[in-house]
Amino acid sequence: MADTIFGHPLRRFFWSPPIIREWSGSTAHLDWLETPSAHIFKINVPGFKKDEIKVQIKEGNVLQIIGEGEKEEYDQKDTVWHVVERGTAKRGFSREIELPENVKVDQIKAHVENGVLTIVAPKDTTPKPSKVRNINITSKL
Repeated sequence: MADTIFGHPLRRFFWSPPIIREWSGSTAHLDWLETPSAHIFKINVPGFKKDEIKVQIKEGNVLQIIGEGEKEEYDQKDTVWHVVERGTAKRGFSREIELPENVKVDQIKAHVENGVLTIVAPKDTTPKPSKVRNINITSKL
């Protein structure tokens, strides 16, 4: 909704820290840790295999995590359902995180183990040149 009101270029002006978006049906809980050398994201992805998860960078610095799993199939002939809380439809989630500008997007790594997806986004620790630039003043333009 913020994109439609304020537009993409003004996101950081109105919201800080960066935007985190989650779509309905998502069960992917997220922890975001920052160390001196990296941003670390830990996302719960229970029951998802490595090939059912996609991690990508879009729009320059938006980290997108998508999980798409197959629905569980049961032999309906002799099956009696007592409780259905996990659902029988195709399961999935989607999260988007606008990364800070100091992240080296070309060096991001992801690893999944025991139902937790860990994404490490290294920071660019080299000092940035000053954005202040002196302008010479003359008597005539």
